[in-house]
Amino acid sequence: MGTTTGGERTGQATDSFVALTPERVLEAVEAAGLRCNAVCYPLNSFENRVYEVELVDRSRIIAKFYRPGRWTEPQILEEHRFITELVQAEIPACPVRTFPDGSTLKRQEGIFYSLAERRGGRAPDELTDELAERLGMLVGRMHAVAAAEDAPHRLSLDADTYVRGSLEWLEAHRVLPAAFESRYRRAAEGIAEVADRLMAGVERQRLHGDLHLGNLLLRDGRFNVLDFDDMVTGPAVQDLWLALPGRDADTRRQRELFLEGYERFRLFDRSTLPLIEPLRGLRLVHFATWLARRWHDPIFPATWPHFGTEDYWRQETEALEEVLDLIDRANAPAGRVLPDEPELTNKDFFWDWED
Repeated sequence: MGTTTGGERTGQATDSFVALTPERVLEAVEAAGLRCNAVCYPLNSFENRVYEVELVDRSRIIAKFYRPGRWTEPQILEEHRFITELVQAEIPACPVRTFPDGSTLKRQEGIFYSLAERRGGRAPDELTDELAERLGMLVGRMHAVAAAEDAPHRLSLDADTYVRGSLEWLEAHRVLPAAFESRYRRAAEGIAEVADRLMAGVERQRLHGDLHLGNLLLRDGRFNVLDFDDMVTGPAVQDLWLALPGRDADTRRQRELFLEGYERFRLFDRSTLPLIEPLRGLRLVHFATWLARRWHDPIFPATWPHFGTEDYWRQETEALEEVLDLIDRANAPAGRVLPDEPELTNKDFFWDWED
């Protein structure tokens, strides 16, 4: 019998991951030492597989199964350590639950999995002025804890990782259609150059990395922060613009309220606010590449049937060109007045947003 390569093992684990069933989830949780009732519900998640599981004492926990090949064990443990530090500082993040042996991470059939406490509430549809300020206070506290330690194994939020690496993958796999390839690359590379310039010398720290409203639960006026799976190291402004992604005057006003709340606990470098548009561009390229990388998973074609069409790439190309144009306009000569952009909604920015 031949030696199994690492690539083959990853492929086998990916097949097992895609074929996960509630029964196998319960088996994995029980194999880790926790007895379960026959109650297991899948929750909304595209990158990983997440389930609500009932234990024999009728309490509910969240079981998260990590997509194989995405994160290493040290990277996942850095996510767990960050969440634990936040909980210890009484910041409302959903705690990682330890297994009976004291660990927070297990592996079965090549798939890492962990448990978390369950939290109730619903994602806010939008932020009121009061909630914008309150969220700023929460993020200020979160960033104060985040800045105290490093996460050397996590990804860096930068143009090399999110744009140039993505473009290399798209080119190697011939994903971009010829009709838009040169325009798409030109806009993406232009955004990458601006991001390099504006990020030079900017303080970097641990971040949530994906702090849009869908990753917040609101209950009785209290936020709980969810899903640190995209935790990165980068500039603090990333966790600001994702919570308030619009380009209109009302969003800019609410950002100021957010920052007022934030600065009750930690100073914010306002010179980094021009990074918002380059960071938006990095996210666009990263997201399109993420879809292409995950197309083998049946949930992706079913959820994004429009992906890969020429119309899709036309829209993506125009979105990148718009970002680059807005960056150029922001650097226009003083005295030039620019009109407000149309108000954008959460659906314009977040692919997993639900009404």
